[in-house]
Amino acid sequence: MIIYLHGFRSSPASSKAQDLHARLTQRGAGDQFWCDALSHAPATAIAQAEAAIAAAPRRPTLVGSSLGGFYATWLAEKHDLNAVLINPAVFPEGFDARPFVGRHANLYTGEEFDFTWDHVAQIEALRLPAIARPQRFWLLAEEEDEVLDTRIAVARFAGAKQTVLPGGDHSFTRWPDYIDAIIEFAGIK
Repeated sequence: MIIYLHGFRSSPASSKAQDLHARLTQRGAGDQFWCDALSHAPATAIAQAEAAIAAAPRRPTLVGSSLGGFYATWLAEKHDLNAVLINPAVFPEGFDARPFVGRHANLYTGEEFDFTWDHVAQIEALRLPAIARPQRFWLLAEEEDEVLDTRIAVARFAGAKQTVLPGGDHSFTRWPDYIDAIIEFAGIK
């Protein structure tokens, strides 16, 4: 079972979510995929993901992109799950949240929402001092991510399986090349 957690301003309509589900379906495992539209409120998004984990028929693997990667990290640590993190958000001490506070629109639905200082506090509440078992994680990152500093993720996930590729961007341009490997990492035949 794969639980896919999309990023900030994204949705289940993202190409990564759609491609992963399509490939699982081609392999006869389309029913082993969960991806719902996550709330822009971090505490609510975590509650949605925890409900999916609780309802999963077998132990899931988390796959998270960008902010979804941040959520996947916290959830994997809490529930002792494996996780694949695609250009994940990492909020080090002193992270400047000011550019994120304000009005935003979902890239796929156009729905507008406000991201508030209360939402920032919800993210702060999910900050982990360290990764307890890095061997549970697989970091997929491209060095030319224009949104997040890949070096911070590489340091954060020291000891984890890491695939850090030159070039690319925040969308993780080589996504199609890794879909089957992610499915295998999740233990799906």
